Amino acid sequence: MPADRPLRVRFAPSPTGALHIGGARTALYNWLLARGQGGTLLLRIEDTDRERSTPENVAQILEALEWLGIDWDEGPEFQTGSAPRHAAALAGLLESGQAYRSTATADDVRAWKDRHGADRGFRGEDEGEGAVRLRVPDAGATVVHDVIRGDTAFDHVHLDDPVIARADGSVLYNFAVAIDDLDAGISHVVRGEDHLSNTPKQLLVFEALGADPPRYAHLPLLHGPDGKKLSKRHGAASVQELRDAGYLPEAVRNYLALLGWGAADDETILSTAELQRQFSLERVSKSPAVFDEKKLRWMNGRYLRELTAEELAARLEAFTGRDGLAEAAAISQEKIQTLADFWPLAGFAFDGPADDPAAFEKWIAADGAAATLAEVRTAIADAEPFDAETLDGALRGIADRRGVKPREVFQPLRVALAGTTVSPGIFETVALLGRDESLRRIDAALVRAGG
Repeated sequence: MPADRPLRVRFAPSPTGALHIGGARTALYNWLLARGQGGTLLLRIEDTDRERSTPENVAQILEALEWLGIDWDEGPEFQTGSAPRHAAALAGLLESGQAYRSTATADDVRAWKDRHGADRGFRGEDEGEGAVRLRVPDAGATVVHDVIRGDTAFDHVHLDDPVIARADGSVLYNFAVAIDDLDAGISHVVRGEDHLSNTPKQLLVFEALGADPPRYAHLPLLHGPDGKKLSKRHGAASVQELRDAGYLPEAVRNYLALLGWGAADDETILSTAELQRQFSLERVSKSPAVFDEKKLRWMNGRYLRELTAEELAARLEAFTGRDGLAEAAAISQEKIQTLADFWPLAGFAFDGPADDPAAFEKWIAADGAAATLAEVRTAIADAEPFDAETLDGALRGIADRRGVKPREVFQPLRVALAGTTVSPGIFETVALLGRDESLRRIDAALVRAGG
C-alpha cells in the first residue's frame, strides 16, 4: 500500500440479524482508528444475501451502532448498489483472459485433484459458459501482510482457481468486496480473524486488476470464559441484549476496546477520548480474547457510580419508562451494577412490597420478630427530625437495648417495607418512603403476622 494513502477504514456488516458483540468490537476498532488518527470511516452494508438482508436487519445494525455512539463519515452504502461496477470489472477480467468460464462442479474439482494430487490447486479450462473463475498462477505465493499477525504466505500451487461469479453473472463475496474496497480507497481492512482465509482470494483480485491492496489487520476471535467461541450460552450475544440488560454504552465501549487490545499503561477504565488517543493496531493481540460478562458488570458498576445523581436518574427513567426516580436512584447508586438492577432493588418503593413468603416467615413471623418490629414502629413514629441520620440512631438503639445484632432489627423492617430482604440502605429507604407510608407497611406486616 502506498505510504501516502490517507487513512480510510470501513465497517461492512452483513444485515442477516442483530449486531453481535464480535461485530461491535470490529466496528469500534475501526472507529477508534479513524477518530484517533484523523481518518475516515465508511459504513457499507453487504446485502448480497437477499433473503436475509432485510430492512429490519439493517435497522437493527444502525440502531446498535448509534446506541454505542459509533458514528460514520460516509454511507451507509449498500453493496447491491455497486452491481453495475462489479459486472464491468468482471467483464474486464474475462476479456483480458485473467478470468474464464467453467462448468466444473465440486465433483469435477475432486476428480481433478484425484488425478493431480490432493494438495494441488484446481486449474480449469475456458469453456465459454458456466461460473467465472479467476486464474491463479502456479508459481509463487500470495502473502498477506497483516498488521497484527505478521506475514502469512499462501502458495499458489495449493490454491484453487476461485469462483468469483455465478453462471448468471452475479458476483461472489470475495470479488465484490475487493472491488468495493478498491473503489472506496480503503487503506486498512480491520476485521475478524475468521476472514483471514478470504484475504488471499481478495489479494488475487487486486493483483488481477493491477491495483494496490489495502493493509489488513485480522482481529483475534472472542471466546467465552470457558475458552469456547463466544455464543449465546455465555450470556448477552448482541448489542441490543447488552442495552436491554442495562449496560451503559460508554462502559460497553471501554470493555470491548480491551478485548484484544491493551492500553500502554495497562489502565482499565478509559474514557472514550482516551481510547481514541491511545488505540493502535500494533497493540492488538494475536490471541483470542475472553468476553466475560461478570467483568463487564463490574466495569459498568464503576461507570454508574461516576454519574451524578441527576444523570443516573435520567438514565434510569429512560430505561424504565418511569418518572420521579431521583431520590430512589440516589440511595441505590452504590448497590447496582446495571440499570436493570435498579427495579428489583428499589421498585417496591413505587409498586408496593414484593411477596417473599420465605423472607416473611424468617424475619417477621418468627418468635419475637413481631415484637421487635412493633418497637421499630414506635421509633419511626417518634423520630424527629425524620431523616436517615435520626433513624440510624433510633434503630441501632433498639438493637443495643435488646442485645441483638443490628440485622435482627433491620431485616424485619426491610421485609415489612420491601417484602424481601434486598433493598437500598434501610435508613435511606425509610426516609424515601416517608413516615406515613413506612408506618402503613409496618402495620400491614404486623396484622399479617398476627393473623
